[in-house]
Amino acid sequence: MKHNFGAGPCILPAVVLDQAADAVRNFNGIGLSVLEISHRTPEFEAVINETQDLVRELLGVSADYSVLFLQGGASTQFSMLAMNFLQQGKKAAYLDTGFFSLKAIKEALFYGEVEIVASSKDKNYYYVPKAYQIPADAAYFHYCSNNTIEGTEMFSVPNTNVPVICDMSSDIFSRKIEVGDFDLIYAGAQKNMGPAGMTLVVIKNSLLEKIETDMASMSDYRIFRDNNSMFNTPPVFSIYVAMLNLRWLKEKGGVPQQEIENIAKAELLYNEIDRNSLFYGLADPADRSRMNVTFKAKDLDLESKFLDFATAQGMVGIKGYPSAGGFRVSLYNALPLSSVEALVKCMQDFEVEHLNKKVSFENKATV
Repeated sequence: MKHNFGAGPCILPAVVLDQAADAVRNFNGIGLSVLEISHRTPEFEAVINETQDLVRELLGVSADYSVLFLQGGASTQFSMLAMNFLQQGKKAAYLDTGFFSLKAIKEALFYGEVEIVASSKDKNYYYVPKAYQIPADAAYFHYCSNNTIEGTEMFSVPNTNVPVICDMSSDIFSRKIEVGDFDLIYAGAQKNMGPAGMTLVVIKNSLLEKIETDMASMSDYRIFRDNNSMFNTPPVFSIYVAMLNLRWLKEKGGVPQQEIENIAKAELLYNEIDRNSLFYGLADPADRSRMNVTFKAKDLDLESKFLDFATAQGMVGIKGYPSAGGFRVSLYNALPLSSVEALVKCMQDFEVEHLNKKVSFENKATV
């Protein structure tokens, strides 16, 4: 049996995969695949409308916001949001918490001034800065709520009067949020929503009114709002599977129930990391992510051995990001608690095996 801890594209519920496979062969009994129907048909319009409704229901999105499905992933949003809201002569405030924050900052610099209000670079991004000031004249404040590479997560929203923009790519739908605390939320689909190809944007309508300049149509949020996310051919299959996945999330009790499960999964794994004599966690305990757990072996020589051991036990996708090393275990919504239990058992078995070998070697050395 395989246990998929991949950071993205990530695990999807088995029932969603079955439903998607059926639709690839015959969508809703119409005799055509979901991959080949026109996005202009009533059948697909029903899909996109239901997906929007599910987003609104599960996150509590009011009519003050527009729900958009765009292409290009979160990386396109790094430049698109700056293009829309950071006109030359203005500045934006950014919180630097790791790899993807830095990418967002780099793209924003093409359109205006960026002030980094705080950074956790001094400790390899393994904590989240707490004390900083957001300039009152900033066009917006941007931060990433969950850092997939570093394994940190922000559970509170900074207090400010400027528009708040958040990259929630890897923790969207994993825990309760107050959408009203944000002016723009964006998230790539391939963590907790569905397959890669679609990006969710939840944007306050009043923020759209602040756009001052014209720009290329494919970069203008207003164009996609006015065309119900179908200015051009949208990522049809990704939206459809996201709809199935959000149905699954609703049926199991929605975000509140999912948050309970995610807390249990994270606590189980962190407790084992802290207990196990061979490993140590990387993120500051106060900022530990529930979605991406990062840790290393105390003896670097054991890392490749544990990776081989875990792989043989069916653990998939636990190798850390190349620049970080160690291990990264992603606990996205569709991952069952039983998979975390299997990984914990694997860590315990490896510890016993290693300690037994160490004792045996020491005994032979004294003979």
